Amino acid sequence: MEAADMAWLLAAFAMVLLMFPGLAMLYGGMLNGRNVLNMMLMVLSALAVTGVVYVVIGHGLVLGDSLGGAGIIGNPFDYTFFSDFMSDDEAGGTFWGAFYILFAAISVALVASGAAGRMKFGAWLVFVALWIILVYCPLGHWVFALDNPETGAVGGWLRNKLGFHDFAGGTAVHMNAGAAGLALAVVLGKRKMHPGRPHNLPLMMIGVGLLATGWMGFNGGTAGGANFMAQYVILTTLLALCGGMLGFITIERVRDGHATMLGLGTGAIAGMVGITPVADVVGPIGALMVGFLAAAAAAWAITWKRRHQIDDSLDVFAVHGIAGITGSLFATFFANPKAPGEMAGIFFGGHFAELGHELIAIAATLIYSFAMTFAIAWVMNKISPIRVSEAEEEAGLDNSIHAESAYDSRQL
Repeated sequence: MEAADMAWLLAAFAMVLLMFPGLAMLYGGMLNGRNVLNMMLMVLSALAVTGVVYVVIGHGLVLGDSLGGAGIIGNPFDYTFFSDFMSDDEAGGTFWGAFYILFAAISVALVASGAAGRMKFGAWLVFVALWIILVYCPLGHWVFALDNPETGAVGGWLRNKLGFHDFAGGTAVHMNAGAAGLALAVVLGKRKMHPGRPHNLPLMMIGVGLLATGWMGFNGGTAGGANFMAQYVILTTLLALCGGMLGFITIERVRDGHATMLGLGTGAIAGMVGITPVADVVGPIGALMVGFLAAAAAAWAITWKRRHQIDDSLDVFAVHGIAGITGSLFATFFANPKAPGEMAGIFFGGHFAELGHELIAIAATLIYSFAMTFAIAWVMNKISPIRVSEAEEEAGLDNSIHAESAYDSRQL
C-alpha cells in the first residue's frame, strides 16, 4: 500500500476512535444527571470487550472464508488471535484488522440506548460479548466479506449473491444497532421513573461534534486510501449532515412550534446515518436530500415510539434504524451514475430489481438483529435478572452501582 494511502487511513482511524468519547458524551448528556457515568461506562466498555472478542474470534467470523460456501458466517479459525497481522502483508491487513474492531464496537455501543438507566453493568458486559459473536459477526460477514476468485474464498450473501449495495455499514452497523436497541428495550421494559429532559445539552453537542469528526473518518476511511472516493464521500457526508439538521428542526417547527438544540443534534446524526450506506452513489443535491429525509423520518419514528410507549431511551431505533433505511431506499431511486459508485437509481435508468434487493437486505437485517438480540437478552434474563433493582434505579446507577457521581453538589 502506498505511504499516502496508509497515512490517510491511520488519520481516519484516529478520527473514528473519537466516536467513542463522542457517543459517551452524546448519550450521557441526553440522560438525567444520575445515570450519565453509567452510560459513558457502557459505551466505553463496549470497545474494551469487543477488542478482546474480535481479536480472538471475531475477524474470522466477519471476513473469513464462508463456512460451507453459504455466505452466512466466516470461518472462526481464520485470523485467530490476529497472528497473520504480525508481519506486513503490503495490503494493509493489520490496519483493517484494527479498523474493523472499531466498526464492531461502535455498533454494540449504540445498542446501549435500549438499556439506559436500568441494566446491570455486569450483564451488559456479557451481553456485549454474546451480541458481537451472534449478531454483529454474521451480519458483518453478509455485508463486508467479499468473494476472492484468486483464493476461492466465498464472502457474504448480501454483498456477493444478492448484489446489495452498502458503502460503509448502513445495514451491519446502523440498522443492526437500531433493531437491537429496540429488542433490548422490549426485554428490559420501561424505566420506572419519568426520564425527564436531557440534563446537559452542551455535553450532548460536544458529543455530536466528535461523532461528526469520526464519521468523516468512518466513511472516508472506507474508501481505502487517499483517493477521489475519499474526497467524495466526505463531501456527501458533510452535505447529509447539513440536510439532517435542517430536516429535523423543520419537523420540530411544524409539529411543536419551535426548533431545539436537541433536535438539531439529533438531525445531524440522522443525516449522517442516512448517507453512510450510499455516500458513494448519490450526487451533492441527493446527499442533502438524503440527510433531510432521513432526519424527517427519524423525527416521525421518535413520535411513533413515544405513542407506543417503547423505552428506547436514546432513540437508536429511530435515529439509526429508520434513518439508515431511508438512506438506502432513497439511493434505490435517486442514485446518480455520475457519482464514483457508478450505481443508477430507478429514476436514472436503473432497474426495479434493485428495490427488491434493498428490501430483502433491510428485512433480513432487521428481522435477524431483533430476533437474535431479543433471544440473547431473554435467555440471559431467565438465567439471572439483567435489570437493576427498583431501589438502584431510583437512586441512579452512577451512585448505586459505580459509587460515583458526575456532579458533586458540594463543589458547586
